[in-house]
Amino acid sequence: MAYQKDFTYVTGTEPHRTRTREIVKAHPEVKKLITKNPMTFVWILGCVSMQIGMAYLVKDQAWWVILAAAWLIGAFPTHTLFVCIHEAAHNLIFKKPSWNVYAGIVANFPSLAPTAISFKNYHLKHHAFQGVHELDADLPDHWEAKLINNYFIGKALWLLLFPIFQAIRTLRCLELAVFDRWVIMNIVCQLAFDAIIVYTMGWPALGYMGASFMFSVGLHPLGARWIQEHYLVLDKNQETYSYYGALNGINMNVGYHNEHHDMPSVPWNNLPKLKAAAPEFYDNLKYHTSFTKLFFTFLFSQEVGLYSRIVRKERGKVTLDDNSTPDIQLLQGK
Repeated sequence: MAYQKDFTYVTGTEPHRTRTREIVKAHPEVKKLITKNPMTFVWILGCVSMQIGMAYLVKDQAWWVILAAAWLIGAFPTHTLFVCIHEAAHNLIFKKPSWNVYAGIVANFPSLAPTAISFKNYHLKHHAFQGVHELDADLPDHWEAKLINNYFIGKALWLLLFPIFQAIRTLRCLELAVFDRWVIMNIVCQLAFDAIIVYTMGWPALGYMGASFMFSVGLHPLGARWIQEHYLVLDKNQETYSYYGALNGINMNVGYHNEHHDMPSVPWNNLPKLKAAAPEFYDNLKYHTSFTKLFFTFLFSQEVGLYSRIVRKERGKVTLDDNSTPDIQLLQGK
């Protein structure tokens, strides 16, 4: 597969809505997997406590020790918290939507930047308009793909600075709301948490949390998650990939991405059950088994770059204000 100099353009809507209908028709029992999992909040409390404890332990250490601790240890609970933010964005923790907002804000604390609620606003559009460049902030910008190119140094810098590139992408999504009362609450609570950490432990502790966040989504094998989900590494015609590997155990089945896109209202603990219930829909799909292998493949293979994505102009019948997911639409008879 040669290195691409532009995105792969396709016609028609994203593939998951069709597969959702086929799965529910063939296995109506999977509807029982649509539920809430309040135990996710226990994971949130545990990971936030772990990061506060680690920040305290390294607050008087040299910067190289702090960075090493962030890469070797801190990246993992922070990445798990990002998965928890994702669960909260889909209202998969509590029945009351507002409680999910609060859970997402708490999970956001060790990441320092107030992104939980903004992530929700943009992420739901990613599900509704996957591959539509003007609405899907998960897609790289054209200038971004050209700037990074397909060489090691560019891709390494892209991973290192991934949160910055992700934030810049949202500027092109002009049809989406940027601020609401929940976003403001997220900002206020996050700034208060950051100030408390600095006041009680000092700037090195805050630096540890910031480095943990940057590594958890960037220049780290965990950063390969962003490549795993939608980049055309294994097959130029398959739009979404799952990861079935050991890190699913500590990262709340984050690798089950085809399953998640097919039924976004199924919480993380039930995604393996969805795969097991409908094997004929998943066993023929290609998947990844190692984040580390994918991490180095992305960095060193000149056949893979930011243009290795599928783009479409077709929005389907989804309206801009419809954040409901395909599985919920089926239950509602849409």
